[in-house]
Amino acid sequence: MEIFLLLLGSILIIVGIVGALLPVLPGPLTSWFGLVTLYFSDQIEFNWSFLSITFSIALAVMILDYTIPMIGTKHFGGSKYGAYGTTIGLIIGVFIPIPFGILVGCFLGAFIGELLLDAKDIKKATKAAFGAFFGFLTSSFLKFIVAIGYSVVFVQKIIEHKEVFF
Repeated sequence: MEIFLLLLGSILIIVGIVGALLPVLPGPLTSWFGLVTLYFSDQIEFNWSFLSITFSIALAVMILDYTIPMIGTKHFGGSKYGAYGTTIGLIIGVFIPIPFGILVGCFLGAFIGELLLDAKDIKKATKAAFGAFFGFLTSSFLKFIVAIGYSVVFVQKIIEHKEVFF
C-alpha cells in the first residue's frame, strides 16, 4: 500500500507542477493532494495544522490565479471587456497548437476584448493586453513556486521515512 501511495503522490506532484503552467489544471491544489497521499500511510503522523496551512495556501493561489491577469489588465488601463477577453483567451490558448498558445491566447483575448469596447483605440487595447500578459506570467510564476515548494516537502517526507517506502 505504501508503494501505491508513493506512486500516486508522485504523479499528483508532477501533474501539479505541470498544472502550474497550464490554466486548466489547478497546479498547487493538485500538488497538495500529492502531499496528502503521504499522510495516508500508517507510518507517517497525520499533521492537521500542516495540511490546513498548505491547503489554505493552495486555495489562495488558485483564487489569485484567476484574478491576477484581470487585475493586470485593469492596472494597465483595460476594462472588464479586456478582463473577460483575458480569461476567454487563456482557455482558448490551451487548445492552440503552437508553442506558448496560452500566452498568445491571453494577449489576444485582452486585445480583442478591448477592441470590442472601443475599436478605434488600438494603443489602449495593446496596453491592456500587455497587462493581461504580465498578470498571467505573475500568476503562473506564483503557482509554479508553490507547486515546487510542495514537491520539495514531498521529497523531504519521503527521505525522512524512506524505511516505510523502500
